[in-house]
Amino acid sequence: MSTLHDFLRSALQRWPRWARYGAPLALLVAAGLWFYLSGPGGRHPVTPASALDPDVVDLSAPGSEALMRDWKIQVAPVTVSPYSETLRVTGRVDFDEQRVSRIGANVTGRVTEIVAVPGQTVKRGELLARINSTELGQSQLSYLKARAADELARNAYERAQLLYKEDVIAKAELQRRQSEAATARAERRAMKEQLQVLGMTPAQIETLGEEGKVNTLSSVVASAPGVVVERHIVQGQVVQPAEVLFTVADLSEVWVTALVPERDAGLLALGQKMQIEVPALRDAHLEGKLIYVGELVSPDSRTVPARTSIPNPERQLKPGMLATMLIAGKSVDAPVVPASAVVHEENSDYVFVSLSPTRFRLTPVTLGPESGGVLPVLTGLKAGIPIVVDQAFHLNNERKKRLGGG
Repeated sequence: MSTLHDFLRSALQRWPRWARYGAPLALLVAAGLWFYLSGPGGRHPVTPASALDPDVVDLSAPGSEALMRDWKIQVAPVTVSPYSETLRVTGRVDFDEQRVSRIGANVTGRVTEIVAVPGQTVKRGELLARINSTELGQSQLSYLKARAADELARNAYERAQLLYKEDVIAKAELQRRQSEAATARAERRAMKEQLQVLGMTPAQIETLGEEGKVNTLSSVVASAPGVVVERHIVQGQVVQPAEVLFTVADLSEVWVTALVPERDAGLLALGQKMQIEVPALRDAHLEGKLIYVGELVSPDSRTVPARTSIPNPERQLKPGMLATMLIAGKSVDAPVVPASAVVHEENSDYVFVSLSPTRFRLTPVTLGPESGGVLPVLTGLKAGIPIVVDQAFHLNNERKKRLGGG
C-alpha cells in the first residue's frame, strides 16, 4: 500500500508532464485514491449509508444472526380493515327503575314497630313496619257510621215500598226514602274507598264492619319482591304519606348510566354493543348493549344520557359504583396496525418499516385510539407497506443500544 501511496504522490507532482494522457490519467488517479482511502490501511474508511442512519436497524452484520433467530421477527403489510372508534365515557351503576319500589306510609302516624332491616330479602306483601294512626281510627269510625246509616236507610226504603203498595203512604214519601237510601249507600262506598287508600284490604274492611272493632295500627308492606336497600325511619318517628320509608329493589339486573358529550352523541345507536369496566370489581369487563339514548341534550352539561342493562345474579354490582362504558362507534374502512407493532418514544408513536428481510427503519406515525387490539393509521403509512408486527420493542432496544443509549 505504501508503494501505491508513493506512486500517487509522484504522479500528482508531475501532473503537467502527464497532462497529454488526459482523462484516462484522471480516472486512474481517482480509482487509486478511492482504493487507498477505503482500504484496510486507509485513514478515512467509507461507512455504508444505512450505518449512518440512526433510525435503521441492520441485522445483516456479523453477530446479528442470533438476534434474527431468537426474536423471530414477524413482518406483515399494513391492511385496510373496518375500524370503529371506541368511545370511553364515565358512568355509574344504578337501580333498574322498573325493579325498584319506594315505599311510604298510607297514613299520618307514629312508628311503633320496625320489622325489616337493610339487606333483608322480602316478598310482595311482607310486613316492613307498623304505624299507630289516629287518622286511621277516625276513618274506620266514619265507615262504621256510614255502614249503619246505609243499612238503616235501605231497610226504611224497603218498608216504604211495602207501605206504598198497601196505599198507606204517598209516592212522594217513597221517593224520599229511596233518595235517602241512595245517599247512604254512596257515603258508605266513599268511606270504604277511603279506608282502602289508607292501606286496608277489602277483607279487613269487611271484618271491621262485621266486628265493629276499630284498629288504629297501619301496616307498611312491601309492594314488590326484592332486597331492602334503604330504611329512612326510626322507632317513634312521626311520618307522613309523602315520605319514603323503605326502598326495596330487585338487584338481579341493574342499569349502567352515563352522560355522553354532545359532540359524541352521533356515535350512539340503540342496540349498540359495549363493554363496561367497573374499578370496584378489579376492572372486570362486562358486556351489554345500549337500551336507551336520550332524545334531549342537557342545556347545562351539553350531554346526552345513555343507558345499558346488566345481569347481576350474584349482586356484585352495587348501585352507586363507578363504571366506564366503552362504546364502539360506527365502522369505517381505514389502514390499521396491531398494537404490538407500535413503539412509544417520547410521547410519539412509531413503527418499524421493513426495508429488507434484515433491515428495518423506525418510522413516525399518527394513530387513532385503539379498538379491538388495532389502531387506525392517520398519517405516516399507506396500505400494503410491510412493517414489523411482532418484536418491535426488542428492535427499538437494539437500535438505542447501537446508538449508545441502551
